[in-house]
Amino acid sequence: MNRTLSRCYLLGGLFLAGGALLVLGRARAQDFRSDSFLNRDPVIIFSSRLSTSTNFQLIGGAGQIVVGESSSSVFTGRSGFYYFPDPVTSPVVAATAGNGQAALTWSAAVGSLGLNPQSYQVGQSTVSGGPYTFTSVGNVLASTRSGLTNGTVHYFVVRVHDIAGAAIATSSQVSATPVAPAAPAGPGGGGGSSGGGGGGGGAPTPAPAVETAVNVSGWAYPKSSVTLLKDAQIVATTVAGPDAKFDIKLTGLSAGNYIFYLYSEDDAGRRSSLTTFPVGVTSGAATNVSGIFLAPTVAVDKSEVKRGETVAIFGQTVPQADLIIQISSEEDFFLKTTANASGVYRYIFDTSPLDYGNHLAKSKAAFVGEISPFSRVASFVVGQRTVATLAPRKCPVKADLNRDCKVNLVDFSIAAYWYQRKLSATFLPLEKKELNGDGKVDLVDFSIIAYHWTG
Repeated sequence: MNRTLSRCYLLGGLFLAGGALLVLGRARAQDFRSDSFLNRDPVIIFSSRLSTSTNFQLIGGAGQIVVGESSSSVFTGRSGFYYFPDPVTSPVVAATAGNGQAALTWSAAVGSLGLNPQSYQVGQSTVSGGPYTFTSVGNVLASTRSGLTNGTVHYFVVRVHDIAGAAIATSSQVSATPVAPAAPAGPGGGGGSSGGGGGGGGAPTPAPAVETAVNVSGWAYPKSSVTLLKDAQIVATTVAGPDAKFDIKLTGLSAGNYIFYLYSEDDAGRRSSLTTFPVGVTSGAATNVSGIFLAPTVAVDKSEVKRGETVAIFGQTVPQADLIIQISSEEDFFLKTTANASGVYRYIFDTSPLDYGNHLAKSKAAFVGEISPFSRVASFVVGQRTVATLAPRKCPVKADLNRDCKVNLVDFSIAAYWYQRKLSATFLPLEKKELNGDGKVDLVDFSIIAYHWTG
């Protein structure tokens, strides 16, 4: 069932500090009224963390200006955001073990709905699931935790904080087991004269070498294909399980810093947006990257819809995940739905409130405390007629310059050759079809290639 929510805005607030009244901006809200009551400016009630009564239920309204949770024996009130309780993406963390230490790197958390990450804390524990000891590391994307016990598994999470110091997101847990470097083999002992029988034992057996590897795991869609790219080249593929979980092990790496990319493709050929994360690889160590939550896929059933008719917005994500769908218009609309047991979601949206013209839909998912990035966008036009959307193609719709159903370095090289050159009569129609069609190759075309990149 679709519901219309009255909107309220908080642009500031009033605080008592040391007996002085501090005015931080201003707050305004729309009145909520019926035949029997009037709720005046509900967002500026700051008196307590808890609202309760024996004879009413509070359906909407915010009594706090910070993200938090108020609860009682009969209701829970989550304040700060009407449309999506967790608008911040969780960092993707990689942990590489060393001698008495673990090197952590993570992707930047991305905020929305006015909530912006400002700093990070690293939590560590020797017990899976914590409790963790947290250390502030500032607004950085890497930290090395030293003083660890070799041979003991250490567990880490990264927590995101806003400008007020409130925790607004937490990564999935990763682990690392520090190890001491193998002792060099000593000289053979007790050898006799040349050609004679040796005595006293030989050299000690060297410790087995630890394989240099990167282990990547997370959630995609049930039985979907998952592709891993390293420095823009495909290096591994796998298939997610029925529960949408996937696990990729990449070996044969040299020590160094890499940029990895992940995307998944659902059973209809729709691709997720790229998830990007940096990894520092140490020779002779395994780096674990877990808790990756790939963005949902998204599509619409009409490329053009007559105003007042409905458009279906659908896609796939983790089974039973909660989704928020954002429709970008002069005034953005936020819709909430839930995926079914196959990870499929579908929302029927009435276009009556939309203006004529182009509109964009995108989605993000929440599951077991994790928040995915936003999906790619699906566009539709509100007009005077209704036109069904064509089924998705397996090949990219743009930027496939060599017609191999991929957009990778080959296509980039072809475009780079024609950069700021006069296009040949042969390449001109291809540029019109696959790029932006202005008869030249410039930075706009490279942006199109980057958007449709498959590796």
